[in-house]
Amino acid sequence: MFNKLKTMFRTRTPPKTVLPVVRARFDAAQTTKDNVRHWAAADHLSADEEARPEVRRTLRMRARYEVANNSYAKGLVQMLANDCIGTGPRLQMLSPDEEFNDEVEREFFRWAEAVGLPQKLRTMRFARCQDGEAFAVMTTNPKVRHLVKMDLTLLEADRISGELRWLENDASVDGITFDTWGNPVDYRVLKYHPGDVHYMPGDEAIHVPAEYMLHIFRQERPGLHRGIPEITPALPLFAQLRRYNLAVLSAAEAAADFAAILYTDAPPNGESDEVEPMDSIPLERNMMLTVPAGWKMGQLDPKQPAANHSEFVKIILAEIARCVCSTYGTLAGDFSGHNYASGRLDNQIYHKSILVDRSFWETEVLNRIFEVWFREFLLAKAYVFADDRHMWFWDGFPHVDPGKEATAQEKRLANNTTTLAAECAKDGRDYLSVLRQRAKEIKLMRELGIPIQGEEKSPEIQVEPEDGSEPVKEE
Repeated sequence: MFNKLKTMFRTRTPPKTVLPVVRARFDAAQTTKDNVRHWAAADHLSADEEARPEVRRTLRMRARYEVANNSYAKGLVQMLANDCIGTGPRLQMLSPDEEFNDEVEREFFRWAEAVGLPQKLRTMRFARCQDGEAFAVMTTNPKVRHLVKMDLTLLEADRISGELRWLENDASVDGITFDTWGNPVDYRVLKYHPGDVHYMPGDEAIHVPAEYMLHIFRQERPGLHRGIPEITPALPLFAQLRRYNLAVLSAAEAAADFAAILYTDAPPNGESDEVEPMDSIPLERNMMLTVPAGWKMGQLDPKQPAANHSEFVKIILAEIARCVCSTYGTLAGDFSGHNYASGRLDNQIYHKSILVDRSFWETEVLNRIFEVWFREFLLAKAYVFADDRHMWFWDGFPHVDPGKEATAQEKRLANNTTTLAAECAKDGRDYLSVLRQRAKEIKLMRELGIPIQGEEKSPEIQVEPEDGSEPVKEE
């Protein structure tokens, strides 16, 4: 009995709940039958292996072909070069000696004109977008019409190439040799372009020290040492757009080739005159034509271009523009669908990327050019030492509404939230040059008696003489 009661009142342990094991995962990391073909080309290669020489060569050839045959591609690359470089950067020295600053700025401007620096920088920006990278060698050119004989020699990316053999413990990447810390030491430059008629495999190459070589490309992955075209993601889109436009044009032309067609609703062997199938009849203007009995005359409906043709082109161009941080309106040059605010917003997005790009060019190109040029300038002028602090000015971006911008600029200067130097820098001008030129103009205007806006004329004072004669006017 006792055992039975003990069994009845025994504390029962509740059964353990087995919780399902949940493994967190990313949907994009799953390979299913629906996405296996989409991700089939994904790889696990290093940056340099992904951008192998043969891959970069193929991309360069296709990018050059597209730029040469597609107006939008040519306009995009040309737009980047023109907007980024513009008429060329301008130097401003920041040493305490104003006379020395003026001399250096003047001589650098003359040298830049003598070697065509703005044009060469625009070509380098063009090549960086189209070919993926641009090269320039700082050389000595005795024909330069300036006391500094330094010059820039531009090179195509195809000419910087490695040797066609495996080297043990090789520390180079397709023609560029690096030291232990990853700094470029030497560039192997082919004597001729591989596509030139004078090129022969196995020819001796020229080795240029890294100190005198400018290599510009966008490093999108750590460990990447050679660049790929910036318009690489847009190359299939350019091809699609050209194929689509050609297909639409071909369909419209095929329909336009038929001025009229003859058709009948009668069944075969019905009550209609016999007409030779696919026969053509020459037509003349302003003539009257009769058709066989039972036949009707009509026109072929082309159905091309479709109503959504322009919308499709716009969507493709908007997608193309994003690979260079631009927008449809800026790329197509079409702001017809924008108002003032949206048009200005479009430009602000694009201009922000241009400012970032200019900062890159100052660091990687202009400062290195000025360093070598300044050293040769001091030697030519027999200066022992001079302060080389400086900055660069670029072309400003034109405002959509100059009146509103001028009003805002005036308010910022009045409440001391900006400086004249900052406002002039936005327009690509040196405030010292502006003030000096303005001082000369005001001085000349006063000499010629031309009224100056903003200056109040002193009031005239009448002095009455004691002898009762007419009063005399004095200023």
